[in-house]
Amino acid sequence: MAFTCATGKRRKATRIQRTTARAAGIAALTTSALAAGSPPEPTAANAMTLADDTVTMRLDVTEQAADRADAQQHAVQQAAVRAQAQALRAQAAEDARAARAAEARAAREAERARLNAFVAPITGSYVSTGYRSGGSLWSSGSHTGIDFHAATGTPVHAVGLGTVVEAGWGGAYGNQVVVRMHDGTYTQYGHLSAISVAVGQTVTPGELIGYSGATGNVTGPHLHFEARTTAEYGSDIDPVAYLRAHGVDV
Repeated sequence: MAFTCATGKRRKATRIQRTTARAAGIAALTTSALAAGSPPEPTAANAMTLADDTVTMRLDVTEQAADRADAQQHAVQQAAVRAQAQALRAQAAEDARAARAAEARAAREAERARLNAFVAPITGSYVSTGYRSGGSLWSSGSHTGIDFHAATGTPVHAVGLGTVVEAGWGGAYGNQVVVRMHDGTYTQYGHLSAISVAVGQTVTPGELIGYSGATGNVTGPHLHFEARTTAEYGSDIDPVAYLRAHGVDV
């Protein structure tokens, strides 16, 4: 869009325009004098005009230098703004990476805690026959484990992290599962109606390993649970103390 001066007003001529006009006037006078056959005579007015023009040009040069300095300063400021923005983006990316790393560490720690936890072999049950209970029901003369009250078909869970070393018929124990725990101890689950794991399989706390039943030498359905120092019969330790030492309330 073009802009014009308001009616009755005139724009003040710039220094360059004034200088150009003076130069044109001097040239016209010089041309007229030459045409008349005589060289122009210097006058005080002409000398003042030339001096003013010199000052004007010097001021113009100074203004141009100032403009260049302003442009350079503006460029420096813009570069600083871009550098600051880049630094902020880099910091944000670093913060995001740190947050992801912290989340990954928290997830690993939570998984480690879960794998190190112990649970009861049957949820919501109770011990119906204690450890070392005596009687003719047991060939050794005493109970080598504890019995958890459970109807046939009740889910039986691994009490902790371990590897299945036996899964099948166990004579008087009926269908049984023996697990070597991650701390080197062993747990045994007897009289199962069905088995859900295989030898060599890794089981985690709370993982289903079978279902309670009345297989083997029993008077009714329940889960026989033992804690052992080896996989073999006769290495039993107090299963209640074992579970409580691992944080299980029985």
